[in-house]
Amino acid sequence: MTADGKARLAILISGRGSNLQAFIDACADAALAADISVVISNNPDAAGLQLADGAGIPTRCIDHRDFPSREAFDAALAAEVARWQVDLVILAGFMRILTPAFIQPFSGRLLNVHPSLLPRYPGLHTHQRALDAGDREAGVTVHFVTLELDGGPPIIQARVPVLPTDSAESLAARVIVQEHLIYPLAAQWFVTKRLQMTEHGVFLDGEPIPATGVDYSQETC
Repeated sequence: MTADGKARLAILISGRGSNLQAFIDACADAALAADISVVISNNPDAAGLQLADGAGIPTRCIDHRDFPSREAFDAALAAEVARWQVDLVILAGFMRILTPAFIQPFSGRLLNVHPSLLPRYPGLHTHQRALDAGDREAGVTVHFVTLELDGGPPIIQARVPVLPTDSAESLAARVIVQEHLIYPLAAQWFVTKRLQMTEHGVFLDGEPIPATGVDYSQETC
């Protein structure tokens, strides 16, 4: 926690940082009771690093290409995040499959967002896969990170209709609007201690969260 009682966040990025901007805005608007302590990227050319610099947020780059193995990179990344003594770690377009060397030290306080209605379509090309399957709706899931790729317990999902004229790009454009709403919301639940992951499951306000997460369309606060 900061001196004024706000939670401390580390945000990990690999690219443009659109979710990073959503978090910057949420912190500025007091929708998220947190400060972003550091933004870390594995890509020295990530546009999100300049975005963070412009907002006065410390940045670090740990290039995965400088390490002999995935585990060695993850260990260095974990050490850097730990140095900032953060309360919550946010993966925001961080394009690395993480190993236990990073996941285990931050278990229960590591969040990711995935552009599908998990458990449908883990991995890549989610919007095209939804179109190919003839799905009538698509969406986005915020979840806790565990050792299973895109398999951690869902926290919240937002849905959008799939339109007959949709391409993968047009569908993605509507989904990302919802993504920028629900990801800071899930973080706010966590930092205000409404959201917890225990060995018994995931809970919001002491009640078990459904297996597919809270439905954002029915969420009012």
